[in-house]
Amino acid sequence: MATKDIRKAQQPVTEEVAHVLRTLGVPDSSWRNGTRPVRSPITGEVVAHVAEASARDVAHAVDRSIAAFEAWRTVPAPRRGELVRLLGEELRAHKAELGRLVTLEAGKIVSEGLGEVQEMIDICDFAVGLSRQLYGLTIASERPGHRMMESWHPVGPVGIITAFNFPVAVWSWNAALALVCGDSVLWKPSEKTPLTALAVQALFERAAVAFGGAPEGLSQLLVGGAEVGAALTDDTRVPVISATGSTRMGRIVGERVARRFGRSILELGGNNAAIVCPSADLDLALRGIAFAAMGTAGQRCTTLRRLIVNEGVYETLIPRLARAYGSVGIGDPREAGTLIGPLIDAAAYEGMQKALAEARAAGARIHGGERVLAAEWPDAYYVRPALVEIDSQIDIVKHETFAPILYVLRCAGLPEAIKLHNAVPQGLSSSIFTNDLREAETFLSAEGSDCGIANVNIGPSGAEIGGAFGGEKETGGGRESGSDAWKAYMRRATNTINYSRALPLAQGVSFDID
Repeated sequence: MATKDIRKAQQPVTEEVAHVLRTLGVPDSSWRNGTRPVRSPITGEVVAHVAEASARDVAHAVDRSIAAFEAWRTVPAPRRGELVRLLGEELRAHKAELGRLVTLEAGKIVSEGLGEVQEMIDICDFAVGLSRQLYGLTIASERPGHRMMESWHPVGPVGIITAFNFPVAVWSWNAALALVCGDSVLWKPSEKTPLTALAVQALFERAAVAFGGAPEGLSQLLVGGAEVGAALTDDTRVPVISATGSTRMGRIVGERVARRFGRSILELGGNNAAIVCPSADLDLALRGIAFAAMGTAGQRCTTLRRLIVNEGVYETLIPRLARAYGSVGIGDPREAGTLIGPLIDAAAYEGMQKALAEARAAGARIHGGERVLAAEWPDAYYVRPALVEIDSQIDIVKHETFAPILYVLRCAGLPEAIKLHNAVPQGLSSSIFTNDLREAETFLSAEGSDCGIANVNIGPSGAEIGGAFGGEKETGGGRESGSDAWKAYMRRATNTINYSRALPLAQGVSFDID
């Protein structure tokens, strides 16, 4: 494979983190005096020490959240939307700084860090419009002189558990909707990316001051590890828990919430595939595959992890894809021209190497996958994306490895491709590259992709906020962001009004008394 110059570091990360946090109005005391170290994946250095919440702190936060909810639910929804509008304005004004912090703390390249903040701005805009569209239905009643309808009401405090790879956008998908729906929010960010959460909380508090009259405790931040997540998940006073992360985490959260009859919104692992058909525009497919598989160093839940290529175009496409893999810019994500930043930590690197070893043992042909820049930054983990040609969908291919590994399989036709596509436990996102209308429609039909997201002639990653986001099977079944995902943050009441002087019963039941 060809090699492109590896991008070296700019200024020290620690100094830049401190500057950005202060610019965003985050008090020094919240990130300098704590006990939990925060590392930047860019160099592996410790850039902050944050304070951790305890289980008792969670209980007190829920107390405040309930009080805030009881006040907030009585505020008219369009007025609630005004707070979210002001939050969007704060995000617009500080997009560059917050996006930079995402890069520094999560290791995303600059355009992706900025893009994540843009997602937050977009969902705020969506939620502001939604605040005037929380519609219920009027339903035909079988009883004369009766009107039946449904109404939607705020449900209560909403717990939001987010992952490191989208440290701020996923919070906004949930929080913006929950706030306009009349709920208070409690946010437990990933312990790997608490600094961006501190910054967003500071911006929210600034918006709340401008709003005037927002109840104290409407949005709270709970930094910590598994103990904090467990306390939030187990609290019966939190009716909704939205959790984004691994399938393993989702099994724990889902079971604990179900045990107390709470509601879970689970957005979990993805093992996303793309099918390339003989009629595909290969230039278009190459670009779509490259970003979907290598973007964010393979650390998106919608990352392309399996590529199913028709044997008629395999020998044309795969050598071109291998060349693209060999020429991509790797290194400091702050550098112009870098497309692949670091993995989040050593565990991610070790998981990647273990997966590649299993594939190699099964006879796979592997392009890339090795560590780079280890001499410069021994505590940071940069890798070349791995392109893995493999003959069958062995167990490791059916497992989501959160790293830039793309498994490539041959297929003889669309029925075989769809069978391979659906033969994994996850069901988040999917795509097909084809110029054949029948193939496209088949893929989108009930006999096609079994995922929550199915695309034609684009990759599986890069979803827009207007559509509901989430998937099926081990992806958890939850939906966040657009469409009617707002309903998960409210409770539905079916109402019947009798405006007649009679009392007819439903289903023709007769019950006459003197």
